[in-house]
Amino acid sequence: MPSARRSLSTTVGDFFAVDDDWERPAPPIGRRDWLVGIVLSVVGVLFLEMARSVTEIHAGGQPLWMQWVAIVSGAMLMVWRRQHPILVGCLAAAHMFLVGVTMPMVMGQLALQTVYFVAIYAAVAYARHRRSALLVVAGITVFMLLWVGWQLALGGGIAEITGDARADGADGWFSPTVGAVVTTMAINAFYFVGAILVGQIAWRGARQRARLEEQASTIAAQADELRRRAVVDERLRIARELHDVVGHHVAVIGIQAGAARRVLDRRPEEASRALGQIEESSRDAVTQMRDLLGTLRDIEATAEGVPVSRSPEPTLADLPDLVAERNAHGAHTAYELVETREGAHAGVAPSIGLTLYRITQEALANITRHSTATTSDVVLRVVDEAPAGAYAEVEVLDNGRPRHGTSGTGLGQLGMRERAASHKGTVEIGPRTTGGYRVRVRIPLGESGVAGG
Repeated sequence: MPSARRSLSTTVGDFFAVDDDWERPAPPIGRRDWLVGIVLSVVGVLFLEMARSVTEIHAGGQPLWMQWVAIVSGAMLMVWRRQHPILVGCLAAAHMFLVGVTMPMVMGQLALQTVYFVAIYAAVAYARHRRSALLVVAGITVFMLLWVGWQLALGGGIAEITGDARADGADGWFSPTVGAVVTTMAINAFYFVGAILVGQIAWRGARQRARLEEQASTIAAQADELRRRAVVDERLRIARELHDVVGHHVAVIGIQAGAARRVLDRRPEEASRALGQIEESSRDAVTQMRDLLGTLRDIEATAEGVPVSRSPEPTLADLPDLVAERNAHGAHTAYELVETREGAHAGVAPSIGLTLYRITQEALANITRHSTATTSDVVLRVVDEAPAGAYAEVEVLDNGRPRHGTSGTGLGQLGMRERAASHKGTVEIGPRTTGGYRVRVRIPLGESGVAGG
């Protein structure tokens, strides 16, 4: 169905934005406002005297000083045109009427005609409320047009124009009366309506600039919020990294310390080797902690886009080294890689690889701290045959039971779940029906989960 035609009142209301609640802020009266009023006053007086030098100015018998007062009083209204636009518009209309009745040739001077035009323009462009502005300027325009018509009909204007036309031998298509009335009304209508339209266009431009500034402010606030959230997220990431690093190395140190204690008297060489591994592990832990704390100190710079140097973060390719390090410290851990094609694990995105590595590291550290297990298994599975079903999964199994008196805070498992959730992964943590404990995390790959994909 064709859309219903909009009424004239609706179109006019939309153009003048009568329902818009935005209020254009009024700038304070400044040097420029006073300069406009003074310049218009001086120019108006000068042009009046120039006109007087060319022809006789009929001022209704008013003295010269009164004519100057008319010019200056009208020009000085421009000082308050932006602070009190509606009031200035009404005063300018009253000024035009009074001067036009008493000193019509003075009212027709260029300076005063400019003042009246700018006053009506300012009433529309700077008014705080659109509906009141529209009503006021419409009333002024109708009143002025009626006054001009009255001047033509009853004030002798038509008779004077007709006499001049006959004296000059006018021979146009229309009678002098029709030509005079239509031309005068058209010029005045164009004058007043033009001031209103230009003022509304200026108001719309100011409204658009205000919207752009508001949007820019909103975008800046959102950018600040995103930077703040990035800082928080980075701190959480570092906290998880720190927890995993400390937990892993403390668990290794505990194993070696226990081994050294048992063989200290009987096999001092093995005890010395275990103490050396403790020293190496503690140094490694301190080094990684320093890296993480250095990153934490530079977090503000990171949020502002300043790159921060970091050591290479572990990936899935480092899982065999993690298991080998654990075995070197006396734990019995097996590693198995299952992938749909050779080298598929190398194509997993680094962020996902880091997540699975840290989860494996935490799971193995938990076995050392909280389990009686004597063996454990790490299985990495990578399926990348179809983007819809592609995934990377790590499973850590052990054959032990929870060790009494070693219950943790639960932050380790919470960290695992949060890491997996950040990649929309699923987590299974709990005892197995056949004995032992299982930690299994599966993260979908899709297209974004494959490096370079």
